[in-house]
Amino acid sequence: MTYVAGFVAAVPAANKEAYRKHVTDAAPLFKEFGATRMVEAWGDDVPDGKVTDFKGAVKAKSDEVVVFSWMEFPSKAAHDAATQKIMSDPRMKEVADRMPFDGKRMIYGGFASLIDDGTRTKPGYVDGYLVPVPTAQKGAYLAMAQKAAQVFKDHGAIRVVEAWGDDVPDGKVTDYKGAVKATSDENIVYSWVEWPSKQVRDEGWKKVMADERMQSGQNSMPFDGKRMIYGGFAPILDA
Repeated sequence: MTYVAGFVAAVPAANKEAYRKHVTDAAPLFKEFGATRMVEAWGDDVPDGKVTDFKGAVKAKSDEVVVFSWMEFPSKAAHDAATQKIMSDPRMKEVADRMPFDGKRMIYGGFASLIDDGTRTKPGYVDGYLVPVPTAQKGAYLAMAQKAAQVFKDHGAIRVVEAWGDDVPDGKVTDYKGAVKATSDENIVYSWVEWPSKQVRDEGWKKVMADERMQSGQNSMPFDGKRMIYGGFAPILDA
């Protein structure tokens, strides 16, 4: 199944076009190294949370916007081979030297897909999630997520992906574990829902929230929902 390299970054709002050019220029290299898809999505509906949120995850400043992005690979082996090429190719150093954001606060990791349900096409809108899940509850989370994925698809979603933390490093400034205040017995799920447009997403969410299949499972979530991070993002690159 798909292996995911997931990223979250804080980018100055004034650097949006510079960031778009930066990732557009970098995309052919990542595709050359083995990525099958690269998506960059600009924060559009990123709420403040009481316990955790995307802004806190990357220590975003008041003039910065959160970017939720990922690369897809056909396998972990393909991802690992690409990582080696990225580390050794001199062209990547040039890309890194031109980053129009603070790379020290970017969080990243490798995730093995649990669910990849739907059609792979260019979405008009993306809902992104970070979830702390007890390792012992992996099976229960998968069962819950499978049911939820069907509900999202029934109400307009194009594709639902749930990916289980596989190589999630500790960071010096920020990281996924700190983002969701993960405990030692928890893993990180990197997840997203693709929609054809923001309008379909907004209408779909109303239906999702009213759907009896979602209501029945609210009291049996196999994770701490108060520490789940979520937000809406508008794609600025899909290569």
